[in-house]
Amino acid sequence: GSPSMVLAMPKWDDPNVYVPWNETPQTESSSTYYLSKYQVQEIERSLNLSVNPLLNPEGSVRGGLVVLEDMTREKRMKTAMYRYMTPRVADQVLALGEDTLMQGKKQEVTILFSDIRGYTNLTEHLGATEVVSLLNKYFETMVEAVFNHDGTLDKFIGDALMAVFGAPLPLQNHAWKAVKSALDMRSRLAKFNSNRSRNNQPEIRIGMGISSGEVVSGNIGSQKRMDYTVIGDGVNLSARLESVTKEYGCDIILSEYTYNLCRDRIVVRELDQIRVKGKNQAVRIYELIGKTDVSLSDNRKRFLDLYQAGRNAYIKRDFQQALKYFTDALEIQPNDRPVKLHINRAKNYCDHPPDDSWDGVYTMTTK
Repeated sequence: GSPSMVLAMPKWDDPNVYVPWNETPQTESSSTYYLSKYQVQEIERSLNLSVNPLLNPEGSVRGGLVVLEDMTREKRMKTAMYRYMTPRVADQVLALGEDTLMQGKKQEVTILFSDIRGYTNLTEHLGATEVVSLLNKYFETMVEAVFNHDGTLDKFIGDALMAVFGAPLPLQNHAWKAVKSALDMRSRLAKFNSNRSRNNQPEIRIGMGISSGEVVSGNIGSQKRMDYTVIGDGVNLSARLESVTKEYGCDIILSEYTYNLCRDRIVVRELDQIRVKGKNQAVRIYELIGKTDVSLSDNRKRFLDLYQAGRNAYIKRDFQQALKYFTDALEIQPNDRPVKLHINRAKNYCDHPPDDSWDGVYTMTTK
């Protein structure tokens, strides 16, 4: 049979015993001990030890009831979950039971993808230890920005990060939480780069793509390895938008699905209407400028007005007028990439007008 285990009752002054609320028992007749770690046959276990007296009708002690509860699995689950979500969310998930994670379910969420720009060039002259140190410091502050706004860290993919807002526990304002997290990441990156500049180190640039929609969440994988994650069009689109930031020279791009959920709280610039690779449906995309309380200079406001006027003329196929607006905008911000992209397109359409089926959508040819 299984080997027997004999436990000697610990003394009250035993440093390995934790007694809640007081360092001495409440009464001499009833006590509960918590043994955080107990070594049994060289296997470390996390145990709860409860000791209660058995009384006869006259009130005298006839014996004792000892209950030893193995908490190892629960402790390991909690430790693992703390890596991906805040302790408050992890505790709520555990309270709901393991089925919350194991069983797949559909949820409305917002997905955030972030990636370091020019990572290969940034690290090509660094040793392996320096690369790991850089990424650890960078991810440390970025994950805090996710946790601070009730996000769940889904995974790291090399130098990329994927976060989910609204799973495993639902969030009514998941889009707004994701937007605030992205703005927090932008602010933290500025401080991170400030420290690197003082040490004569190159700055890091990142791109973020954010989209909202219905996904399927659950524990997905094989019998040997399973991970909690989410899958669906919203995930794919946010990943594509993160890549699109390279073409438009922006650090944060929102899909129309996220924008529509928090449009009254943010200032944006409508960048374009695009069809990403692998998708037939077009989507409007927006550059996230900031919250509604963001301070904009008069020049910046005029630039945004000119850009939007150029977009309106462009969609109406008035490419000559669009060129005028975009050229005026370029004089204010000579290095703005979305303006340059639209100038090139408008010039091309002036020389080679699109057919009647043209709807203003730009089809992306790369991921």
